[in-house]
Amino acid sequence: MEWFESWFDTPYYHMLYSNRDYTEAENFITKLTADLKLEPDSKIIDLACGKGRHSVFLNKLGYDVLGLDLSRQSIEFDKQFENDSLAFGVHDMRNPIDADPVDAVFNLFTSFGYFDQESDDKKVFSSVCNALKTGGFFVLDYLNEEFVRKNIVPESTIIRGNIEFKITKKIEGRHIIKDIMFEDKGKPYHFFEKVKLHTLEAINSYAQEVGFERIKIWGDYQLNIFDKENSPRCINLFKKK
Repeated sequence: MEWFESWFDTPYYHMLYSNRDYTEAENFITKLTADLKLEPDSKIIDLACGKGRHSVFLNKLGYDVLGLDLSRQSIEFDKQFENDSLAFGVHDMRNPIDADPVDAVFNLFTSFGYFDQESDDKKVFSSVCNALKTGGFFVLDYLNEEFVRKNIVPESTIIRGNIEFKITKKIEGRHIIKDIMFEDKGKPYHFFEKVKLHTLEAINSYAQEVGFERIKIWGDYQLNIFDKENSPRCINLFKKK
């Protein structure tokens, strides 16, 4: 089992990241959909949707949404929100998406870069491209390699409830590795996250190979212009030719 298959399916993962800023996320999605000029009732896939916060908000904005995630526990949780224009399913992003062509695919908040093999990274772009209508958009919200390298915090402690998560981060080759250690009810746990530091050039080459054109890069969730040295995010906007 890959690290993300086990870690993302534990309650501790969701506990650790329970402080995520919903207001920031909703403001970002509102700005994003307005910039893309997506019409009401447009079909959107939220790829790696987790516990569905973005899918649910997109649906509230009037879009027909399919949320997909590898974590069965997350999808079981998400099912409570389903309606005529919002559905969820278990899916590995490397595999073809079984759905009618959509207007946009969103992959948000660093939900890419987990795979060791470049061939798996390319499979993601291929599956997304095949799921889109001609002229459809792919938004890949990713970390900015240069910013991460300059601003990495080697050690930190995060307390959630009665659990103290000890976090260490390091860069090894092309990956940033986060070790997560804690105890719960006297039992020690150790998980890790391993995310590839993709360059802008690598991401664009994967996109071009399958028929995408990169038309914009934003540097943060306010959709400011990307600055390679200082932007915290690298939000790629691709269009299917």
